[in-house]
Amino acid sequence: MDNRFDVIVIGGGHAGTEAALAAARSGVQTLLLTQNKNTLGQMSCNPAIGGVGKGHLVKEIDALGGMMALAADDAGIQFRRLNSSRGAAVRATRAQSDRELYKATVQLRLEIAPNLCVLQCTVDDIIVQNGHATGVLTNTTDNGNKFFAPAIVLTAGTFLAGIIHIGKQQIAGGRAGCKPATTLAARLRELNLPVGRLKTGTPPRLDGRSIDFSQLTEQPGDTPRPVFSFIGAAHRHPPQRVCHITNTTPSTHDIIRAALSDSPLFSGAIEGAGPRYCPSIEDKVTRFAERESHRIFLEPESLREDCEYYPNGISTSLPKEAQANFVRTIPGLAHARITRLGYAIEYDFFDPRALLPSLQTRTLPGLFFAGQINGTTGYEEAAAQGLIAGLNAARLATDKPPWTPTREESYIGVMIDDLTARGVIEPYRMFTSRAECRLSLREDNADLRLTETGRRLNLVDDERWRLFCARRERLEKEELRLNTLKMRDTSVTAAPAQSVARWLRGPEAHYVDLCLPDALSDTADIAEMEARCKYAGYIQHQQAQLARAGEEDAMRIPNNFDISAIAGLSHEVQELFHRHHPVSIRQARRISGITPAALAIVAAHLKTREITDKMRSV
Repeated sequence: MDNRFDVIVIGGGHAGTEAALAAARSGVQTLLLTQNKNTLGQMSCNPAIGGVGKGHLVKEIDALGGMMALAADDAGIQFRRLNSSRGAAVRATRAQSDRELYKATVQLRLEIAPNLCVLQCTVDDIIVQNGHATGVLTNTTDNGNKFFAPAIVLTAGTFLAGIIHIGKQQIAGGRAGCKPATTLAARLRELNLPVGRLKTGTPPRLDGRSIDFSQLTEQPGDTPRPVFSFIGAAHRHPPQRVCHITNTTPSTHDIIRAALSDSPLFSGAIEGAGPRYCPSIEDKVTRFAERESHRIFLEPESLREDCEYYPNGISTSLPKEAQANFVRTIPGLAHARITRLGYAIEYDFFDPRALLPSLQTRTLPGLFFAGQINGTTGYEEAAAQGLIAGLNAARLATDKPPWTPTREESYIGVMIDDLTARGVIEPYRMFTSRAECRLSLREDNADLRLTETGRRLNLVDDERWRLFCARRERLEKEELRLNTLKMRDTSVTAAPAQSVARWLRGPEAHYVDLCLPDALSDTADIAEMEARCKYAGYIQHQQAQLARAGEEDAMRIPNNFDISAIAGLSHEVQELFHRHHPVSIRQARRISGITPAALAIVAAHLKTREITDKMRSV
């Protein structure tokens, strides 16, 4: 077997599969190495895709030719549109998935992908020659095999020195039932990359046949059903399921409090920080002691009537007995059988500030990181990083410049800039609030923002490009018509000389109310057209602000600049300037802890100094 490739991807999770497919779509010979081919594309935690911020990432992955949205459409057993009553910028799609269907869809796409070879083996070492990562060594205990490539993408997830915690019990594992990558973790530590520990967790799984659904509140999916992929359709979806809602009780909290001494989170057994926005039930009961209940979403993991249920909201690492006892105090779960225990897992991650925006490591050329190894949490964040890392690995292998989207054009760009500029102190999760330009970074226009670039980068195939071009032309024609058509030519009572586009800016105005001939029929097209009209003024204002900020960001900070001489800056801000020595306002803006207000003061001081220097020279 040939042991030389253009790109090698290590790990078959969401980051690894997207990385391998992106590299292969770019036209280079790609090798994907995984411990177990049967777990490729496995949803290790909640079998759901999307949500606020996360759904935006999925749409952007799809716009760049990625797989996640298509797999979610093929496996989604309940689709919902979150924040549907709020503005278009924060509306998001979420799909509950059949765990096995999702995995099967991913594995099929890997099998049929041109330029991609998948092998089952354990990677124990990164081969380094002349300061560059040039290959991998597998299964060192069996003398191993060597595979070489000029670009390597490591997507190890939670496997690097992973330790599973259930009460006082500690089990070495990358996830339940899988061995950790202990040898590789030790080798990476020898490379002097900045390493730390993080943790995440998962709830116990429940036998659906033991749940009393009569005591629960139904949560149906939306009609019409949303679609994730820009080239998908609702008829791709499998049969749909209903989710259910319940809640914890004071008795639940009493049992949890009584067991805290056995919790690894409170005993000090776990050192790594966990995700703030997805805390364990122990955290919630302790931090919000005044609350008598916390909501739980019971989500089916497959179409089978006897399937397991995922109780979203009670992630835990308490001992087995405590888990069984507190679950049975929850309405509808008095006789629930736990099929798999909840647990916490602690693992190595590497400071993403040691990465270039291409996701290549700064100190070891040829080695890229993507996914939880960079301190993120979530399938969507991992997949988005995987796509960018796989693309840039392929471009490195073919002597092409790297590409990373900017903050202004995508949530992927926001995430990568946040990671590489600011680092993480806890697992990073995407939210719409992280984006300065969220009015223009919507789910409905992800393809209009990114697909043309994806085509130029060889990520977008002919069929997707054809459908995109047709949609873009359709929207452009309709936008022109709405700007020229007057309200007097419609059946809606409004100012007669007002254009339809102007009328649609109103909060109660809707495109479907116009009943125009040859109107748009696709719900995604309608959503995009309404958003264009309603946000037009705001987006123009936002673009003007960005232009002004761009001028400010370009301001240089001289080497002899005395930050301590500026009144109004906190001691913390001064310390950060002294520690990081930013050379421009743009660079200073990316330092965590330096506020926009502080930057405004520094920029004003620099401008005054520039004017003074000019006057002196005259």
